[in-house]
Amino acid sequence: MACRLFALCFDANHPLRLGEFWSGLLGWETADDPHDGVALLPGDDTGFRIRFAPTQQQKAGQNRMHFDLTSTSLEGQRQTVARALELGGRHIDVGQRPEESHVVLADPEGNEFCVIEPGNTFLADCGFIGALACDGSQQVGYFWNEALGFPLVWDQDQETAIRSPHGGPKITWGGPPVAPKTGRNRLRFDLAPPADGDQKTEVDRLVSLGATLVDTGPDEAGRVEMADPDGNEFCVLTPAR
Repeated sequence: MACRLFALCFDANHPLRLGEFWSGLLGWETADDPHDGVALLPGDDTGFRIRFAPTQQQKAGQNRMHFDLTSTSLEGQRQTVARALELGGRHIDVGQRPEESHVVLADPEGNEFCVIEPGNTFLADCGFIGALACDGSQQVGYFWNEALGFPLVWDQDQETAIRSPHGGPKITWGGPPVAPKTGRNRLRFDLAPPADGDQKTEVDRLVSLGATLVDTGPDEAGRVEMADPDGNEFCVLTPAR
């Protein structure tokens, strides 16, 4: 049985401040996090929580994954952008063309996200978080398809996307060229084995799918850090999580 996507973890210099931004923008409730951070609990079918873990490291370079937030109207898109700016976000330039209709923003710590224009057919049946858009290879899309047991919903021109059978956002990979990695990713997945599963069994299964171990054993919190075939770090938690 595949493991569960338990959380998307942000490294944060100010976890509370960043949590407040995303809580205000997404409308999610805040919860205590067992590792001195902040967690947000989804109020929709997203299927995973968001964690903000404290770090002293400053952001360097563009993240390999970002949220695409959907809009049902031009007015709704403007309201989302205005709300993000009010909460402490800002406009950024990542090379988008003037004719493109989506709006590119960054949160208070510079993490990129997009507010997508209404009428986007690819995200038409998705919620407010339409996608977690990733810079990555076709191979890594196939890896996460097997790792999470999420069906492939797009596989064309080396671009891939998966989605939970229960709904929620799509997770997409844009194919080549994949930007070189510039250090530890600031956004990472936390995976939980099935409730009746075993952490080591799950780690061994992920290795057989193409993952590698980053550390030789669990950290002080019991997490095992691994990397997917594109080198993106993720953690496997204990089943009790």
